[in-house]
Amino acid sequence: MRTASKSRSTFETKINVAVNLDDPTTVTINTGVGFFDHMLELFARHGRIGLEVKADGDLHIDSHHTVEDVGIVLGQLIKEALGDKKSINRYGSAYVPMDESLGFVALDISGRPFLVFDASLTNPKLGNFDTELVQEFLQAFAFQAGITLHAKVLYGDNTHHKIEAIFKALGRSLAQAITVNPEIKGVNSTKGLIE
Repeated sequence: MRTASKSRSTFETKINVAVNLDDPTTVTINTGVGFFDHMLELFARHGRIGLEVKADGDLHIDSHHTVEDVGIVLGQLIKEALGDKKSINRYGSAYVPMDESLGFVALDISGRPFLVFDASLTNPKLGNFDTELVQEFLQAFAFQAGITLHAKVLYGDNTHHKIEAIFKALGRSLAQAITVNPEIKGVNSTKGLIE
């Protein structure tokens, strides 16, 4: 089983996260940010991974630190759980429609963190979630996981639908990329190493 867990405590947040890349049975999310919880659950279900997140953050200020710090820890744990990355597909991509919106994610578990984010999120707030935090979460996640990540909303009107399409596409892309492929001997790189 490819698993990892971590507790991280700062003056701003206390984060506990556990991931299981091979058993999607357990998904429990509680960050105090309802919309973010919903997106993380969608990510896990479509990524076919187990995910447990408990976060206590300084929500009396806003949800920025909580969302970003969950992204940091989740990225670290995905990287840890993947270990030496032998025999994984490495690449994944998905288009996901959500009613009138269409989201797209392509990623490469490359060891070279990068984010390209292209989405117009016209509603600035959904519940106590600032929608600009989608980009902050993806940046924290990609850079800690060592993933090259491209996320784009091709079109749509409803901000909830746009963000939901991105998180579902992220899960589906990750599911492809972390799948062990018996045809791949060693790591899927001509370098012979993915850091």
